Amino acid sequence: MGINMASQLDMFGGDSVATPSVPKRKSASVMVPAVPLSHPDMAAALEASGDYRILRRMPKMGEVVNPRPGFPRIGVVLDTETTGLRKAEDEIIEIGAIAFSFDDTGVIGDVVGTFGALQQPTGPIPAEITKLTGITDEMVAGQAIAVGDLECFLAPADLIIAHNAAFDRPFCERLSPIFADKAWACSNNEVDWRGRGFEGTKLGYLLSQSGLFHDGHRAVDDCYALLEVLRKPDGDGLTPFAELLVASRRERVRIWAEYSPFEKKDDLKARGYKWSNGEGQQPKAWWTEIDAATLDDELTYLREQIYGRADIEATVKHLTAIDRFKA
Repeated sequence: MGINMASQLDMFGGDSVATPSVPKRKSASVMVPAVPLSHPDMAAALEASGDYRILRRMPKMGEVVNPRPGFPRIGVVLDTETTGLRKAEDEIIEIGAIAFSFDDTGVIGDVVGTFGALQQPTGPIPAEITKLTGITDEMVAGQAIAVGDLECFLAPADLIIAHNAAFDRPFCERLSPIFADKAWACSNNEVDWRGRGFEGTKLGYLLSQSGLFHDGHRAVDDCYALLEVLRKPDGDGLTPFAELLVASRRERVRIWAEYSPFEKKDDLKARGYKWSNGEGQQPKAWWTEIDAATLDDELTYLREQIYGRADIEATVKHLTAIDRFKA
């Protein structure tokens, strides 16, 4: 309390005594480098210690006016933010898209265009969506996506890429019919991320395991992040985009195991089948999607392991990249 022993003795009537002196503590010396380290040097020094991993802010490919020759194709990375997960009821509140050039081997050229827009929904934005995206009712008030401009932006696209195409495509097709006739690819499901050493497929995780970070959950920013991950080569020089391009060109087949025995549902689920409740024109049944080349093997499995007879006719639909990921 700042009162020494002599003062306390005087206060309570005791004899005055000398206050012992307390030696002052010497301040520790700090080694200051003659030349301050730059941020890259500091990061390198921390990483060299083996005790730290450094995340660097994601670089952005700058949009170019005169793209390099030799990249005749146009791809579009697309992302939407919505008021919820219900594809037939919830609404887009933001859309972002980045157009880039590429060649037929999957080498990415340049960013050739960027599109981003907010849109006011018919009702208030749910609080959990604002917390996730940072988009508020005030931000979207009076805003509308210029659909005509978006269609002009998308017209040259040979391929549209979304990180969850089965989610984004139905929302986009409600926004404009141009999305219905475009080829789509899903960077979440059509890239073997585990084979590339990743333990998860969420965009933020892919970015962080690549040593990068970004300001996520805004549409254009997420598009740039996905493009950066897709163009990062592995040890063999193969990029995820090149792998995705090959996968998007393969014919796929969707099979519905209609009227399958109830007791076989766990077997179907374990094999990767999902349940369809019959929305739209989909049968109400367990279904899966496979490469067309494996169709005969899958039909044999259903006949022998699920139905126990050879005279079954499974519902089969052949899909290309133009058909896939529709609602």
